[in-house]
Amino acid sequence: MSSSLLPVIATILVSGLAVQLLAHRLRVPSVIFYLAIGVVLGPEVLGVVTLETFGSGLEIIVGLSVAIIVFEGAFALELDRIRRASTVSLRLVTVSALVMFLGTAVAVRTFEGASWEIALLVGALLVATGPTVITPILGVVRVRDHVATALETEGIINDVTAAIVAVVIFETLLLDDLGVQATVGAFLQRFGVGVAAGVLATATIYLLLESDFVPERDVQASQFLVLAAAVGSFAAAEVVAAEAGIAAAATSGMLLGNLDIDNREEIERFAQNTTLIVLSFVFISLAALIDVAAIRSLGLGAVALVAVIMLVLRPLGAFIATAGVERFTRAERLFIASVGPRGIIPASVATLFAIELELAGNLAAGQLLVGTVFAVIFATVAIEAGLARQIGDVLGVTPMRTIIVGGGRVGRALATRLENRGEYVVIVEHDDDELERTRAEGFTVYEGDGSDAETLRGARVDEAKRFVATTADDDINLLACQLAKTKFGVDAVYARVNDPTNVDAFESVGVTPIDSATATAVAIDDEIERPALAHWMNELGDDHDVQEVAVTAGGIAGKTIRDLNSEIPDGAFVAVVSRDGENHVPSADRVIERGDRVTFVGDAGAVKRAMNRFHPHD
Repeated sequence: MSSSLLPVIATILVSGLAVQLLAHRLRVPSVIFYLAIGVVLGPEVLGVVTLETFGSGLEIIVGLSVAIIVFEGAFALELDRIRRASTVSLRLVTVSALVMFLGTAVAVRTFEGASWEIALLVGALLVATGPTVITPILGVVRVRDHVATALETEGIINDVTAAIVAVVIFETLLLDDLGVQATVGAFLQRFGVGVAAGVLATATIYLLLESDFVPERDVQASQFLVLAAAVGSFAAAEVVAAEAGIAAAATSGMLLGNLDIDNREEIERFAQNTTLIVLSFVFISLAALIDVAAIRSLGLGAVALVAVIMLVLRPLGAFIATAGVERFTRAERLFIASVGPRGIIPASVATLFAIELELAGNLAAGQLLVGTVFAVIFATVAIEAGLARQIGDVLGVTPMRTIIVGGGRVGRALATRLENRGEYVVIVEHDDDELERTRAEGFTVYEGDGSDAETLRGARVDEAKRFVATTADDDINLLACQLAKTKFGVDAVYARVNDPTNVDAFESVGVTPIDSATATAVAIDDEIERPALAHWMNELGDDHDVQEVAVTAGGIAGKTIRDLNSEIPDGAFVAVVSRDGENHVPSADRVIERGDRVTFVGDAGAVKRAMNRFHPHD
């Protein structure tokens, strides 16, 4: 048995790791490749992996794998991040989850003619998205931190609740028909067992980490102990109640992730790498078990169900969750509405339930269950995960990334203005007090020394369109800017210069210097001579804006400002036209040429529409 399993396991692991590299190169979520490889290796094509391959060990393998995946996702969910998207996250795991649960159940009952017990079971399973599919998407689609946090929180919490609710419905309604009261009681019992096991595991591991048992810089011991928390909490909870282990792993991960433990970065990196291996193995293994015949037998009913879930229920839940939350832009709301693929939890639990139903003599119910769940998984992964980057590009959900070194008053003030324009700002800071203050104000912060190349690499400076150094130390600012410019190839680099005699040093390396003394003098002069304009400019991003774009749109070049009045929305006007380094306030007869840089002033919405008309891809 062991000799026959070896080549199968090796094939799955090597395939999974290979497509990780391919997905990274193509910037496509890896989960889409896992699904494809699983189908090829499964009984439908090559027959390398079948339901009998792992025998009775399948449930244990899947369970432990899911525990590690959920733990790693929860470990990265710091409370500061959750607070920044708390309203949306809460709605996604409550109201929106309920909409998906009940809406899916009604759709399954309507389109597939299933019993209410099966319909509710499918509805519960398909609430789950999970880190298995969300994490690969966020790896290729860069979104602002509050959007990523909302999606990650939804995935982790809904994975837990969906698994427990599904098991409770299966046991109390489908098998024994014990009624609603028993169902609610069983859910609370399992959830409580999971949380208790997670708390106990966390306390045990934390005490070991803080004791002399583990030396402060023993990174490997810390990594293994934290991994033991994931596996140990899961196993302890599962012994008491089925599927309580998922809640235990999530609880332990979230608690440990928010405690002050040594070697945190190394632990997190180890957990991520472990998850990549486990994820590829378990997703390919389960995808190999897709019963294409069962899906095909559902006919148009499955197509209608998928359409309702993707086009009605997911958007409805997303819009409910983000309603009235100004921090989420329209594009971000649409992105959340468009991306909700299903992952490991529904696949694994549905497979195990189908086996139990078939053993109980209810073959039709088992095929309906697994066929429906895998149809939705296949469709949502192929479309919503497979096209996530394209969806993000079309919506413009990936904002310009600006790296700001220095979380002091200047850095935070600049970050506020940029974020008010919908840009994605990452502040690099190492001082503990400034870190706490900057995070408390809701900014995305990367901890580290901004003049260190590894810190900047960790902050993803290679993806930045703009780099700004704003510390009170010119030496740090100059070194940080030089690294960004020469080592990481950032074109637009700016720096606060505290000592005016250092301006030439910054200019000599291609950095745009902002002399603090001169900037302050200009600000005071503006307050004296033109206070209304100064106040208006200081409030940019509220309901008005000033933006400059290069003219690239067809139909614009060769026309005068008078001719283009119809192209400029009401509420905005052209204030400055720049050509060959010279700036002019244009007359009505000024001819605009391709490549000119045009500055628009006016209402924020009108300015944005004007920019899109003159430079469609900006």
